[in-house]
Amino acid sequence: MQPVQIRTIEPADNAALAIIIRNTLTEFGANHPGTVYYDSTTDALHTLFQTPGSIYYVAIVNDQLMGGAGIFPSDGLPEGTCELVKMYLLPAARGLGLGKLLIDKALDFAREAGYRQVYLETMPELRKAVSVYEKFGFQYLPGPLGNTGHFGCDIWMLKKL
Repeated sequence: MQPVQIRTIEPADNAALAIIIRNTLTEFGANHPGTVYYDSTTDALHTLFQTPGSIYYVAIVNDQLMGGAGIFPSDGLPEGTCELVKMYLLPAARGLGLGKLLIDKALDFAREAGYRQVYLETMPELRKAVSVYEKFGFQYLPGPLGNTGHFGCDIWMLKKL
């Protein structure tokens, strides 16, 4: 594999990331209401991740944006909890370890920012990602935390840092 650059999101990344996110959800049949597919923020991730306590990392290989992952202090989460959000990769980037690099970097940020646990929401359609989250030590929850507005997600997981 070519050298990988992991960096924070830039305004010029917005369009490519929105395409990656929406294409991935469509690919897996998860492009339904109550998901990030319909979030207006999906088209303006750089602006969204200017929120204090948040960060979004992108992976670049051969000057091509391959995907990204972020940490966000979603509304209504318990104190000391953030959310792992918008973890999506191009099909060509899957299975190369880029997801692991992005999640590791995001979790490191969460620790350094003082978060004590990381929450995530996903769907059964994204089962490959679910298995990755399990390997990172995320545990299943019986229901959602916070107020993300993503009623289309029905898998909720939490990792203690």
